[in-house]
Amino acid sequence: METNTKAYLAGGPRDGSSQDTDGKALLEIEIDGMIHRYIRTTKTHEDGVVYNYDGMVAPGGGEPGVEDPAARVASPKADEQG
Repeated sequence: METNTKAYLAGGPRDGSSQDTDGKALLEIEIDGMIHRYIRTTKTHEDGVVYNYDGMVAPGGGEPGVEDPAARVASPKADEQG
């Protein structure tokens, strides 16, 4: 049984390029200090598997966003339910 080790990247900063991979479901590529994630699909392209872009994350994990949870206003539905 032969395993495809070529990933064709769809979307994101590396759209249309290919890269050798070990066949994992998640492919992470570091670009300019950030991690860009691609997820394996069931689609194939030529002699490899298509990986869709899933977004960018910081290498150290989550970072604070612009929203302040303490200043968040409850939704009208939440107010009705008490």
